[in-house]
Amino acid sequence: MSDIRERQFWDEYMEAYEACLRATSTAHAPWYVVPADDKKNARLIVAQIVRDALGGLEMSYPKVTPERRQELEAIREKL
Repeated sequence: MSDIRERQFWDEYMEAYEACLRATSTAHAPWYVVPADDKKNARLIVAQIVRDALGGLEMSYPKVTPERRQELEAIREKL
């Protein structure tokens, strides 16, 4: 019975939900709404979001100076 009673507040719940997303989702840290009623597709959607986010990062190995390379080689020999 409580679900039926709460249903009358659906519009307010949705308004609060959307306001929360608008207030906290940014281009730098976006929110994603993923339907969870189909686990297989939900996981595929999340995997694609993660893949796209990682692909958008401009990652590269750090530059190593010759001095630092020698230091690292010395450390490796001790291990």
